[in-house]
Amino acid sequence: MRIRNLNDQLRQTGVGGRMVMTAGVAALPANEIAAILLAIANFDAFDKDNDPWGEHDCALLHVGERQLFWKIDCYDRTLTNLSPDPADPAVTIRVMAVMLPEEY
Repeated sequence: MRIRNLNDQLRQTGVGGRMVMTAGVAALPANEIAAILLAIANFDAFDKDNDPWGEHDCALLHVGERQLFWKIDCYDRTLTNLSPDPADPAVTIRVMAVMLPEEY
C-alpha cells in the first residue's frame, strides 16, 4: 500500500520523484503534452490485469487518438541500482517515464 501511495503521489502531482519523457513525447505540441500528463494524473483504471501487484506503477492509455505508456521505476539514491526498499523514500528515487509505445 505504501508503494502504491508513493507512486500515485508522483503520478498525480509530480512530487516525490522525477518525471521524464522520451524524445517522441517531448516532440509533441505543448498542448498535447499537457493533455497527456493530465490523463496520466487522472488515470484510475487499474485492475488485476494491468496492475497485478497493486503498485500503480505503469499503464498503457489513450489520449485522443494517441496511445501512450508510462512506467514508474524505483532506484537507489545514486540512480545506479534498483531501490533496496521502494516503500522508503529515504533510500529511493522514483522515476516516471512517459513514452510512445514504439519507444519502449
